[in-house]
Parts: sequence; structure tokens; C-alpha cells
Amino acid sequence: MAAAALRGRQWRESNAFGRAVRLLQRLEEQCGDPRLASSPPSLRDLLPRTAQLLREVAHARRAGGGGGPEGPGGAEDFLVVYLANLEAKTRQMAALLPPRGRKTANDELFREGSRLRRQLAKLTLIFSHMCTELGALFPGGKYCGNTYQLTEVLAHTFWREQCGARCVLPWAEFEVLLCICHPMELGCTALALRSTIDLTCSGHVSIFEFDIFTRLFQPWPTLLKNWQLLAVNHPGYMALLTYDEVRARLQTYRDKPGSYIFRPSCTHPGQWAIGFVSSDGSILQTIPLNKPLFQALLEGQKEGFYLYPDGKNRNPDLTEPCQMEAHQRIHVSEEQLQLYWAMDSTFELCKICAESNKDVKVEPCGHLLCSRCLATWQHSDSQTCPFCRCKIKGQEAVRIYQFQASAPAEDSENSSDKEAEEEELERVTPSTPPLPPRLHLPPKSLRSKCQLKVAPLALPRLRAPLTFPRFWTEPSASLEITSSPQAREGARGNS
Repeated sequence: MAAAALRGRQWRESNAFGRAVRLLQRLEEQCGDPRLASSPPSLRDLLPRTAQLLREVAHARRAGGGGGPEGPGGAEDFLVVYLANLEAKTRQMAALLPPRGRKTANDELFREGSRLRRQLAKLTLIFSHMCTELGALFPGGKYCGNTYQLTEVLAHTFWREQCGARCVLPWAEFEVLLCICHPMELGCTALALRSTIDLTCSGHVSIFEFDIFTRLFQPWPTLLKNWQLLAVNHPGYMALLTYDEVRARLQTYRDKPGSYIFRPSCTHPGQWAIGFVSSDGSILQTIPLNKPLFQALLEGQKEGFYLYPDGKNRNPDLTEPCQMEAHQRIHVSEEQLQLYWAMDSTFELCKICAESNKDVKVEPCGHLLCSRCLATWQHSDSQTCPFCRCKIKGQEAVRIYQFQASAPAEDSENSSDKEAEEEELERVTPSTPPLPPRLHLPPKSLRSKCQLKVAPLALPRLRAPLTFPRFWTEPSASLEITSSPQAREGARGNS
């Protein structure tokens, strides 16, 4: 009986895949009007790519016998939600486009600002998000939702603790779980949050969609406050605009340099795209890589690029998020400290240039290096971590202080202040920075008896003049590295 149920489930799933691919092929035939060949995202590219991904997933599912028994929120549940949503969105798009066999469409569909044009752009962006989501959770057709790693470490911890191995869950359930660590008002606020997180408009939240949301509105400790400041209250935020629509909207402000709007990028998921009017009246769009949006906007404001959100004279104050940026407390085990000491260098020294101290953390892998080396590395068109080759999805500015051993409190007032400070630090979940690869290098003389030692990695030393991105982030967060009293007695080092 169980075998019959499994065969029935596989048959229904196979039919759903076949029906979805056929609908996408029919929709592709309706995209014959040359005016539909727009800038990314383009339906002519998205539709065949999504159909190919569906074929790969269907093939992998058949080869694996349907994936076997799965718990709630696994691959089967995700595909049920995904395929039903894809079919609904495909039929909505087909109703907008001219029927098959007719080469031209209603002129209103291509008139800037028209109702049909707006619906077409919104559905195109949804198709783009759905295609990216399917590729992220089924790379090469094989399901990885149960092992998917969110970019923000604290967001990943939250999802796995609250949602387990699930990769998708209904919005109502997700809303309750999110309120555990990020309380929010119900009603209009919750509806607005749902429209921001639910990129595919399915009524569910996938781990991929949550990853994108937490990358856009980082850092985690002030996630919803950042969202309200940037997405709810900021006049420059545009939720669903394409590249062409941004250019069209900024055309009206060409005589007002410094006008700008920003939107989530569809070509770089988890990143922001900022369009602005330059000093000569040109309309430019840029993607500030791997940094919180409020930092990019503040730095651009200082440069005179981002002054008038959507042409308005009042630019919101974004200094508060910078001041609220959370401090992290990273614990290094005694074993790690002894390893660094044995490798003949200090923990705080950048292992690429061996000259500057570490002041930036790469996400999601967590490796530490100096901002100068990271800037040069990324300017060489490399977007992977120089240590482990993991794709860089974000970075966090850090400042490392020398650890000070606890001293007896001189009075009750100092003691209470210190306890309050330690309590504040403990509010962030600690994490351990990964070690660089251990190398057998010739020993160097110790710099100081009170420092922990580590040998530089065998990577090219950067002696040439370093170039920086236009809007580079100065270190702002703080790290405190602690060890056991025994390790500190043998060697006290800067973390």
C-alpha cells in the first residue's frame, strides 16, 4: 500500500512538472513582439531557463525515486507550492500578452506608466525571483534546502532552531516564529513585511527568500528596524521596478543631480541597485557590493551622489543604524589560540599582507582579513573568499581589541558598569572564526612574549599600490576574543 501511494505521488508530481513546462513553452511563443526584448529581467531569457531547471529537477527526482519519504517543509512540499504558484503566474502573464499567432500586442502594454505595463513588469520580476529560487534550492536539479546556508550567521541560526530542516513554511506560521526574536505589530505592518519577504507571492516563505531579506536589511539585531527605516519610511525605496523603469522614473529629475532611488537587484539577489542622476545629468545605476544599504547611502551622500530621494528635498537621517550596529563577541578556544601561537604570528594580523590588522569579516564563511586586501582581491574580479574560495555574499566591518584580563572591581559602581557592559556583549550569539589553512612555514622570531603567534598564509604579498571602491566601509563593529585563563597566562594576544 505504501508503494502504491509512492507511485501515485510520483505520477502526480511528474504530471505537474510536465504541465508547468508546457505552459512556459506556450508563454514563450506569446513573447514574439520585439518590444518585449527589454533589459534584464527579460521574459525571453527567463522562460526557457526556468523550463530547463524544471526538467533537471524532474530528472533528478525520477532518478532518486521521488526523493524518498520527506518531512514537512521538504522538497516535496516546496515543489507542490512552487509548481502551483508557477502555473498561476504563467496564466496571469498569458492573459496580458497577445494570444499565440498574433504578432502584436495591445499598445497599452508598452506605454510607460500604464496599468498593463506595470503588471507586466511586476510579473516579470516575480518570474525572475522564482527562477533564481529554484536554482538555489535545486542546484543541478538536486535538492539542498535542508542544508542551505543563509548568509547571515545569526539568521541561519534562527531558521534552523525554529524551522529545523524545512525549506518552506506558510506565512502565518513564519510570522509567529519571527516574532519570537523580532516582535512586530500585526495588521498593516505585518502585511507590508509579508509583501517584502514573499518575493514570489506564493503565501509561503522559503529559506531562500528569508536569506535575501536578511541580506538586504542586515544587520540581524536590528533587522526589522532597518526594514522600517529603509523600506517603509524611506521615499527612495522602490519595491518592484526593472532597470528600464528606474531610468524612466529618473528622467523627470535630470535637471536635479543627486536625485536617487533604490531597489532590490534582480540580477544580484541579496544586493541593492541604486539609480541616481549624476552631476552632468546622466542616469547611472550601481550595485554596492556586500555592505548594508544605509552605509552605502551615507557614503554616497557625502560624495554628493544621493541627496534627493525620488527627487524630494528631504533626505532621511540614516546615522542611527550606524550607531546601533551590534558588537560581536567571538570566543576562540584554547586549542585555537595555541595553534596560532605555534604557527609564529599574531591572531589580529592579516594573513595575506602580514602588515595590517584584520578589520573585515567575510560572510558566510567568517574568515577575517584587512579591508585593503579584500578591496584589492575583489577589484581583480574575484568574488570568492581568498582563503576557502566560498562565494562572498556579504562582509562585516570589525575592530579587534586586545583582550584584557578581568581585574578586581575597585568599587560597586565600577563593578555594576562592567557587568552591564558584559551583559550587553552577551546578547549576541557568539561564533568562532574559522582558522586559515595550517602551513609548515619556517619559524620567525617572536614579536613579543605576550602575543599569540601565527604564520602568514602562503598567498601573494600585496606590495603594489592598493585601490579602493568609491564607497568603502570603515570598521565599525567590535570583536573581543577571549580564551581560558590558562591560555592567557601562556600567551595573551590581540584577538
